[in-house]
Amino acid sequence: MRENREKNDLVTKNFETFPDVAADIINALLHNGKLVVTKENLLPAPTESIYTSGENRLRNQLQDVVKYEMAGERIRAQYMIANQTTTDAKIVLRKAGYTGGGYREQYEGKTIDTFPIIEMILYWGREHWEKQPGIHELCCGKVPEELRKYVDDIKVHIWEMRYLPQEVRERFHSDMRIVLDYLAEGNNLRSDQKVIHKAALIRMINVLSGEEDSTIESAILKEMNIREEDEITMCELFEQYIRMGKREGRQEGRQEGRQEERQSGIKALIITCIELGADYNTTAEKVKTRFQLSEESVTENMNLYWN
Repeated sequence: MRENREKNDLVTKNFETFPDVAADIINALLHNGKLVVTKENLLPAPTESIYTSGENRLRNQLQDVVKYEMAGERIRAQYMIANQTTTDAKIVLRKAGYTGGGYREQYEGKTIDTFPIIEMILYWGREHWEKQPGIHELCCGKVPEELRKYVDDIKVHIWEMRYLPQEVRERFHSDMRIVLDYLAEGNNLRSDQKVIHKAALIRMINVLSGEEDSTIESAILKEMNIREEDEITMCELFEQYIRMGKREGRQEGRQEGRQEERQSGIKALIITCIELGADYNTTAEKVKTRFQLSEESVTENMNLYWN
């Protein structure tokens, strides 16, 4: 379980580190979709901060993705993007540590400017995050009212990424839009959007869908002679990805194993076309062409997997 969480963390971090994806997250969730932050004025910021523990020992804490928003040569704001796959009732305390460490660095003169620090928590879990308690709710239940007003009420800002409503998903324009629509709509997904970060997108969807293998996408894209700069839609990319993976599988093992892989490839192609919104006739034609099937065999397979 821990290994899977660590893999998910690495994949989501890698995906969100792309400047266009990071800017898209900020604009969609903080600015109601307005183009306020651009990839050109986002710079990488340190993801590690150092603090002194109660034993007077130096400790470090790592944030997933951290970006500076620049206004000319000055820092306008700092964004901390954290990913969660499980709920955490005390997460506000962690936020206090992260943002506090960032402000401490400003106080100590490690940055030239003073600027606000905004932490965004992207929650990818399947269970709803029912409560998002701030410091007052978490820590001040028995504190007298006359004292509570002196306690800074830090809040957390959490977005349930699997359950964003359509009007919020439509604010996204990067590859993140494909991820969110895929998770939210499943078989009802309709998208001809061009894919920018192809291998990273496949990894992201794989880990969020529970797939175990998320390390071979770059090799498959290279074998397919697809480059990151090539123009390709989500539907086209996934069709070729599935075909390549099944082709490689069919080249191994006994004839029986190859036939099983072939059948799996047919099933995967039909299901993928359904998920991407292709109609029956288009899907049937793709199956016939890709696997060189007879009309009778195409009809048989469509009856098996089309629903």
